[in-house]
Amino acid sequence: MTRSIRPLVAGNWKMNGLKADLAIATEVARGYDASLKAAVDLAICPPSTLLFTATAALIGSRIATGGQDCSVQPAGAFTGEVSAAMLADAGASFCIVGHSERRTLHGEDNATIRAKAEAARKALLVPIICVGETQGEREAGKALAVVRRQLKGSVPEGLDAASLVIAYEPVWAIGTGLTPTAADVAEMHAAIRSDLARIVGKNAAAGVRLLYGGSVKPSNAAELMNVANVDGALVGGASLKAEEFLAIARACA
Repeated sequence: MTRSIRPLVAGNWKMNGLKADLAIATEVARGYDASLKAAVDLAICPPSTLLFTATAALIGSRIATGGQDCSVQPAGAFTGEVSAAMLADAGASFCIVGHSERRTLHGEDNATIRAKAEAARKALLVPIICVGETQGEREAGKALAVVRRQLKGSVPEGLDAASLVIAYEPVWAIGTGLTPTAADVAEMHAAIRSDLARIVGKNAAAGVRLLYGGSVKPSNAAELMNVANVDGALVGGASLKAEEFLAIARACA
């Protein structure tokens, strides 16, 4: 943890959730007690079909909501796309961009992710920009180089600490139950902080929240959240279980 930075735990529901599953969000809200509110921020990023109703269900809870992706376009004839302005209009505060599933399954490159981050900022959303290497890249000793290249190409210049979140998610750890060692996470997050200073400036970089993601669960959260420069978590599967999500939040607190 970075002592001067208030941690953030964000849940990425991915393509999961129907109306009945909003009960997960309300259960999280019930467990987000005064001690947790004093120590950690929470956000839930449901599928876009649930974003408005989730935001409404969480009114008064101090739990933010976010989108899982946005279009680079502000509006127009782009069937199936969802603009950042639409997410904001539905109540979102954040927007995940550049998740490895978008990079790999949809072929999104760094320039596209940067454009999406810029679109999010224009709509007054905070982009959660994801970076991370594949298993092959790590085994080849290229993990740092890959992530640094993604940062340089994906992060817009001139953002301040309140306008940006970075999530390091090693691709090989997402949904596999595998996690890097604490030393590996510390090395990567230190490199990210250092490189951000060259992109957004030293003062801004010092305050940007750097999240770890990739098979975060209650059993490993405390170790991961105690690593230097880890300022919270981007949580996948465990965010669909209220008690597990809250347990991860408690590890940050």
